[in-house]
Amino acid sequence: MATLLGSESPWTGGKRSVRNGNIIAKIRHSQIVGRGFSRGTQLPEALLQDRDKQAKWHSIPELLQKLHESSHPNSDLSHTHSVLKELSSLLSMEAMSFVTEDRKSAQESTFPITYTFDLFGGVDLLVEILMRPTLTMQKKKPKMNDDLVNDCLSVLYNCCICTEGVTKSLAARDDFVLFLFTLMTNKKTFLQTATLIEDILGVKKAMIQLEGVANLSGLVQSFDQQQLANFCRILSVTVSEPDVGNDDKHTLLAKNAQQKQDSSLSRAEVNQVTLLNIPGFIERLCKLATRKVSEATGASNFLQELEDWYTWLDNALVLDALMQMATEEAEHTSTESSNESSLATSTLRHRLPQSMKIVHEIMYKVEVLYVLCVLLMGSHRNQVHKMLAEFRLIPGLNNLFDKLIWRKYTSSNHVVHGQNENCDCSPEISFKIQFLRLIQSFSDHHENKYLLLNSQELNELSAISLKANIPEVEALVNTDRSLVCDGKKGLLTRLLTVMKKEPPDSSFRFWQARAVESFLRGVTSYADQMFLLKRGLLENMLFCIIDSGCKSKDVLQSYFDLLGELMKFNIDAFKRFNMYVSTDNKVKFQTFMTQINSSLVDSNMLVRCIILSLDRFETQTEDSKVVEVLSECCLLSYLARVENRLSFLFRLVNIINVQTLTQENVSCLNTSLVVLMLARRRGKLPFYLKALREKEHAEKYPGCLLNNFHNLLRFWQRHYLNRDKDSTCLENSSCIPFSYWNETVSVLLGSDRTSLCAIASYIDEPFMDLDRDLLEC
Repeated sequence: MATLLGSESPWTGGKRSVRNGNIIAKIRHSQIVGRGFSRGTQLPEALLQDRDKQAKWHSIPELLQKLHESSHPNSDLSHTHSVLKELSSLLSMEAMSFVTEDRKSAQESTFPITYTFDLFGGVDLLVEILMRPTLTMQKKKPKMNDDLVNDCLSVLYNCCICTEGVTKSLAARDDFVLFLFTLMTNKKTFLQTATLIEDILGVKKAMIQLEGVANLSGLVQSFDQQQLANFCRILSVTVSEPDVGNDDKHTLLAKNAQQKQDSSLSRAEVNQVTLLNIPGFIERLCKLATRKVSEATGASNFLQELEDWYTWLDNALVLDALMQMATEEAEHTSTESSNESSLATSTLRHRLPQSMKIVHEIMYKVEVLYVLCVLLMGSHRNQVHKMLAEFRLIPGLNNLFDKLIWRKYTSSNHVVHGQNENCDCSPEISFKIQFLRLIQSFSDHHENKYLLLNSQELNELSAISLKANIPEVEALVNTDRSLVCDGKKGLLTRLLTVMKKEPPDSSFRFWQARAVESFLRGVTSYADQMFLLKRGLLENMLFCIIDSGCKSKDVLQSYFDLLGELMKFNIDAFKRFNMYVSTDNKVKFQTFMTQINSSLVDSNMLVRCIILSLDRFETQTEDSKVVEVLSECCLLSYLARVENRLSFLFRLVNIINVQTLTQENVSCLNTSLVVLMLARRRGKLPFYLKALREKEHAEKYPGCLLNNFHNLLRFWQRHYLNRDKDSTCLENSSCIPFSYWNETVSVLLGSDRTSLCAIASYIDEPFMDLDRDLLEC
């Protein structure tokens, strides 16, 4: 505090005098001695009251002094509780002003009450009071009153809301954080404890290790379903990797360097394993995710009102408290006389909890689905998949789809959030997005994707394969039909239905398209594509890209990616495409190509799928349908022209470099490789490399393009040769063996300058190794 002498003071509102400095020094000394007001270092009461009045401390120092005196070991804590209640009342009013319309005036206050409370050691004193039973050497631990514990937790939470730094200081105390978990065993202190833990973990620098929580398995198994749902809010912070900006934008070079340093499992992965080892944990989450909610008549009238309240009810735990209060009020009302006014009040009280129950359930499901989604993307994905299938998560979500998940239209003009980003959406929007993320993670490159269909739809896939005279996909044959969706429609079909009704530039469209695309990803299935083509998906995608005027970059990218998977190697899809774009003197086709060329990073996956399809169709000239489409399809004709392929190749290589490669744009490098692999198959690789050399000379940057490409391929080797999953994805999506990918890269990186297939042969000696140390940066 001495450093503040002579500076602008929050204590006096002006320059400090020497006398003021002495007072503060005494106060600070009392804090240092006893984490608050130590007996034996008390300030004169008159002096304290005088300074309190001048500095507007609201009697906080005096109350803290009383609290300290009444809370010594083995003391009667009844007086402690009465003092704490007085403090709690002051702090809760200020906290409420921070989360409602009054927050501006509270923030502009020169000296908030909570700041004073913390400054005089109040936070440390409450932590000491709470943890005191764990510090005693007695065999029989003293038991604290539940109400006292709740008030302590409430005051600490209010301090976290109002005073910057309190949450961080509590988060830095691992012993206190782990201690808080022990308070969750008591149902009466559960809500307050969970609220505070969630707040603390949100700012904690080092992720907590769940292994350190005493008897975590027993704790989780002791929770009822409501508590477990709340606990998922805490778990969501402990199972997901820390947010490092936007994950998609983080460079692969930096990620690879980090992974070299952290060769062992991350803390998040260890926590995921810890949870998976808790008996019955996944089964209970599935039950939470799929349990039904009865909707009373008129409940929807209150929903918009509740969503407005959500600006300050930012926590499902707060809703818990309100639900509990409404329940208690309803019970109290039932014992009162039944006059006309009390009946009206009773009806209102009945409707309010009923409507709140819907939002309450939605908010819980957001957290539960998030935890399941993260586990699905973790290192034990197959184990999680097996359990989610066994516990019928997908059929359960299918049964909820119309009644809860997509029970009504919800406008969505918010920006598209990444997986790790905090979302300020309403509960319904958050719920829908998290549901779509889960479906995407569930379907992506996994045979369990067929659980999204019902038995009739599985039979339809079999019939498509039979008619086309092609074998059924093995995953379809092996699907356990007792685990698929019930009812007239499967979950995928329901999703398609609402997707086509959604406005073309809605951010829901982004997640819907991603979810449907994930169903198609992996080894290309003609039957899967035809199943979706028959439901008008291709025409709907083309309308959104060409005719709708959609401007959202993210949403357009999702359309391009889905369209690519839908059309790849499918001659019927290209025929349908040509029928759609060949009207109006091919104006639609020109618009389509303009959209593709306007952002090649977003559309390159579609370009890759078209080039791969064209290459396969050109080997099927004995098929009259293929020959007909090849001769008529304007899209295939466009990519068949070498000058257009070269134009794409030049731009793909030119828009990326090693230092700017991300998970989002690395696809440009792989698409450029596809072009060159197909050229190599036909003995035309030297022609393409020579064309690149001529292009860079024409642009008056000799060596720049090819040196950049050489560095990109060196990075490609380091990145993909140690990643089985990524290399398998490349092989499955292109139907080109990964060995051929690797072989082509090795040929291109060859050091023999006499080889016509080595990049080095096309770089003049003065311009060789223009960026020699790029990979070392």
